[in-house]
Amino acid sequence: MRTVKVGVIGLGLMGREFGSAAARWCHLTNMNVRPEIVAVCDANEGLFGWFEDNFPTIKTATTDYKQMLADPEVEVVYCAVPHNLHEQFYTDIIKAGKHLMGEKPFGIDKPANDAIMKCIEEHPDVFVRCTSHFPFFPPMQRIGQMIEDKAFGQIIEVNSGFLHASDLNPDKPINWKRILKINGKYGCMGDLGMHPCHMPFRAGWFPKSVRAVLSNIMKQRPDKDGNIVPCETWDNATLLCDAIDGNTGEPFPLTIKTQRIAPGETDTWYFEVKGTKGCARWSAKNPRRLEILEYTGGSLQAWQQIDMGWTPAFGGITGGIFEFGFSDAIQQLWAAFLYELTEGKPKSRFAGCVTPEEVAYSHRLFTAALKSQQNTTTEMV
Repeated sequence: MRTVKVGVIGLGLMGREFGSAAARWCHLTNMNVRPEIVAVCDANEGLFGWFEDNFPTIKTATTDYKQMLADPEVEVVYCAVPHNLHEQFYTDIIKAGKHLMGEKPFGIDKPANDAIMKCIEEHPDVFVRCTSHFPFFPPMQRIGQMIEDKAFGQIIEVNSGFLHASDLNPDKPINWKRILKINGKYGCMGDLGMHPCHMPFRAGWFPKSVRAVLSNIMKQRPDKDGNIVPCETWDNATLLCDAIDGNTGEPFPLTIKTQRIAPGETDTWYFEVKGTKGCARWSAKNPRRLEILEYTGGSLQAWQQIDMGWTPAFGGITGGIFEFGFSDAIQQLWAAFLYELTEGKPKSRFAGCVTPEEVAYSHRLFTAALKSQQNTTTEMV
């Protein structure tokens, strides 16, 4: 089995999730590659301890990411830093010849993303992908196969979203995602948007136009010292898009929602496809349940519920009757990244990570959405 040596920049929530996935890599079967964490980096030295306690393979722990990039042993870098750092960090990583798994949105705005894309083009030997684990849940893999099989007929409409209520409490201290110079003008779209875009984009359903309604609901919050400060970024976004069914050439409505203030939600993804031959829908509220509606002519229409077990793209030791969860999806994401890195192609169309080109299209969409909100117009993407 090939070992790929990884450095992690940004040791917060998602950095630790990757660490957990790497630590239990033996959970997966039939993998010819595994990650090994050999270096970590964060501005906060207090975060080193968890990694050093759990990963004896770590040889470098530093506050200077350029020290990590100078380490010839590091092959892959996972970079999970705030949006305003993406352009500098990602281009430095790529120029250093390190393969990159980067957090969305690959730049605080479109000019930053353009610079990252130019750097990728100039270094074709560097493998670059973006995080998004939404499609790796087994019901979503099944929907992906249905798209491949053209089981929906002509597409009538598609709805995709990512909702949570992490900012519902007005007394929650402000974080960097509500600060314009760190998060950027996209607001919740930059933070959450790649998740609901991943599946439609991979299906080839790229928005051609967008009418956006963006909301800044909590306009101020306390800072860490209790002082009231302004919240400068969008809490919620609803994008009504015009997409094209690649099989028929016909347009259909594609709705994409990202909400940081969604009462009743904790961390809910959902996806729904309606077609002339059938429909399917899934929500993380019940992560194992896939709902399918199939019909012909004037036959009775009835939704069937299928409880899918542990049947992801990359097999493991868990029995098929058991549940699949968030940490499983993170591990599947990394399996997909390392599989494509070593094999040169994804295992299947819907078992691949977000490509730089797909991320770049999300920037086109979010930039058009900002213009749509400002002018109350429908904008071309």
